[in-house]
Amino acid sequence: MNTNIKRISMAAAALAAGLLLGWLIFGRSGSKTAGGHPHDTKMAGETIWTCSMHPQIRMNEPGDCPLCGMELIPLETGQDSEIDPMAISMSPTARQLANVSTALAGSMAPVKSVRLNGKVQADERLVFSQSSHIPGRVEKLMVNFTGEFITKGQVIASVYSPDLVAAQEELFEARKIKDTQPELFNAAKEKLKNWKFSDSQIEQMLQTGTSKDEFDVHADVSGYVTQKKVNLGDYLRKGQAIYEIADLSTVWALFDVYESDIAWIKKGDQISFTVASIPGETFKGTISFLDPVLDPKTRVAKARVEAVDSGLKLKPEMFASGTVAARLPRKSARIVVPKTAVMWTGKRSVVYVKSASDKGVNFVMREVTLGPALGESFVIERGLQKGEEIAVNGTFSIDAAAQLAGKPSMMNQAGGPAMTGHKHGGTEAPASAGKTSPAAAKPAAISRKAKEALQPLYAEYLNFKDALVADNLAEAQKAAGEMQTALAKIKMSVFAGESHNSWMEYSSELKNALQHVPHYTTIEEVRTAFLKASEAMIALTRALNPFNRFLYIQHCPMANGNKGADWISLDKEIKNPYFGKAMLNCGETKTIIK
Repeated sequence: MNTNIKRISMAAAALAAGLLLGWLIFGRSGSKTAGGHPHDTKMAGETIWTCSMHPQIRMNEPGDCPLCGMELIPLETGQDSEIDPMAISMSPTARQLANVSTALAGSMAPVKSVRLNGKVQADERLVFSQSSHIPGRVEKLMVNFTGEFITKGQVIASVYSPDLVAAQEELFEARKIKDTQPELFNAAKEKLKNWKFSDSQIEQMLQTGTSKDEFDVHADVSGYVTQKKVNLGDYLRKGQAIYEIADLSTVWALFDVYESDIAWIKKGDQISFTVASIPGETFKGTISFLDPVLDPKTRVAKARVEAVDSGLKLKPEMFASGTVAARLPRKSARIVVPKTAVMWTGKRSVVYVKSASDKGVNFVMREVTLGPALGESFVIERGLQKGEEIAVNGTFSIDAAAQLAGKPSMMNQAGGPAMTGHKHGGTEAPASAGKTSPAAAKPAAISRKAKEALQPLYAEYLNFKDALVADNLAEAQKAAGEMQTALAKIKMSVFAGESHNSWMEYSSELKNALQHVPHYTTIEEVRTAFLKASEAMIALTRALNPFNRFLYIQHCPMANGNKGADWISLDKEIKNPYFGKAMLNCGETKTIIK
């Protein structure tokens, strides 16, 4: 009986243990299964994924950006809320990746640093001609070379003169009758005085009583002989110059003021300048005169600076480089912003103004009116207020986000969809996602008349390139001038739509690149201008593709201080315009434009 009781107790204990184990396994498992899925669904439903570079992308699950291929990141709380529906919202990560930086629009007196180049010249008021006051033959020259310094009163030449002999005889004869006819005696003395003889010299003639057939020429001024005009044995007319003498204690620095800078330069401006032969020393002066008329050949006006040169460091014909801190005529301060903050379409200029709130950082496009350029800055005439914060770097990244989001942008003032595509993950992705945008891949359509108008420009550019290949400075400058002429003849009316904006931008760059080429004196300066012109021509070709032949975009990695430089050629064979014969075949073909 005891044994049966034990068996019953053991069976009951086993049943209880089985029930407990089953509850632990199935009960808990069921509970976990039922409760786990709704939790995951909730998390997936609440998390929105976006791209740090393209904040308009919104997806319900992680993955890659359909525009750039970057890995999506969770959308930060409040990032999707914008105060202004036309504003572009950017997360801190997106701003960092796009290298966006901002600055406050400041009010200041507009000052432009104008660079001027020129030469040191002798002061025209201190240049003298030393002449002979009596006709005769040069018997002696005490100063035989240019550059010699002479002192006032120094004997510089000796002249034989029969006229002098006759004048002395007249003086001696007139002395004999001076008591009865004093007028004749005085007239004889005056004749010698007109030949620059002093009273003491005339008195000495009268004391000796003998005539001399030679007389000494004394220097009228002190200075350096800059030109020797006669040689030993030459016959001189009365008043003929023997030497040209310059006093170099004060010199002029004559600077070229280009037509585009004349509005900034005025009489009284302070200028600091240096000369290459005196490194480390800066000279200062004031513009004392500005030419009222432009030189018709060089298209420049001369600005004169007087410099006291007691140490004779500044020598005529030295090259000088000066800087003028020029101010606008208006006294009131105006808004000045960096050039990097402004985007220019040819018709409009826009900036992006930053606004911040507890919901995030936004950028809103603002159209502005530009004033004069101040080196690396612009004066803003209208559109901005002092203290407003604007984007100064990364503006194109902000504008690209605005275009893709269908909001007002640099090229799309009214806003609207930037491009069409298919739905992907709850957002509309462009059909060209991950590829080059259509605007960059396909040139803008232009008329046959526009293509014909551009042909002379390309022809002169290729002549410009060939002249630099041949190391021919004169031909290169001539071709650049012809290129300027061809550029000026192209009428704006032949361009329409997108091609109009492209032409406005690149023609302005070409004009700036070519305008100073005729004034350059070295082929290195001309090659630097050719580099800028090539950049504009390549961009123009990619935008419009107006040429009717294959064009080769070629590249030299060693040009431009080892930064590399491109050019356009009709031939696949490399002929380097940046080094010419020194490295004629240095380079490679990067692109062929059909």
